[in-house]
Amino acid sequence: FIHKYKMKKIAKFLKLPHTESGTTIGLLGGSFNPPHAGHHDISLHMLQQLNLHQLWWLVSPGNPLKSKTELQSLERRLQLCQQYTSHPKIKITAFEAARPDVFTAHTLQFLKQKKKSNFFVWIMGADNLVNFNLWEKWQHIFLTYPIAIHDRSGFRYKALSSTAATYFRKSKIPQSHAKNLAYRAAPAWTYLSAPLNDISSTAIRQKNSKEACTNQQVILAKSKNIL
Repeated sequence: FIHKYKMKKIAKFLKLPHTESGTTIGLLGGSFNPPHAGHHDISLHMLQQLNLHQLWWLVSPGNPLKSKTELQSLERRLQLCQQYTSHPKIKITAFEAARPDVFTAHTLQFLKQKKKSNFFVWIMGADNLVNFNLWEKWQHIFLTYPIAIHDRSGFRYKALSSTAATYFRKSKIPQSHAKNLAYRAAPAWTYLSAPLNDISSTAIRQKNSKEACTNQQVILAKSKNIL
């Protein structure tokens, strides 16, 4: 996915974060393009609600289901993640970039082989659950590790009535039991209500693009006046 020269510059992120035996870990995957308050708020909430020792920001080289036209370089996104959080329990990693592909199902199987003494929970937003059945080997993901779904404004009904939620409805556990989710055998999942933060990476990119366009128009207007 990435040129060898660039791989050297992000080498420290290509290794799996250090863990001790019995560590409980939340996996928050995404492009982080860019990282924002929503990512941080969700991470803190999940650390508390799921009683996790660590939470990994799994910065992906690219989402197979999304356009890469506005995707910043992996190096830049990792820099932004570092600048955004210094929380001791939040670990930033891009180990997927050193793997043959970035499909979540394969990533989780890799972790299951490499980190046999740890307990993982896959974390994703309600908006992703809506179309989760379009993901590569989505049923295998449910069968590999427990899953925590965090609430997103306007997506609760669609998420809970989605194909994936319906298929695994008997495996859903109440939020009140979420603190031991990491220790449960898959399939097991829960839907966690939380203070909603509507900010998104897409909205930030659109805002930055609009501001850049406006600034360019101002510069052009001034140059015309000068001429």
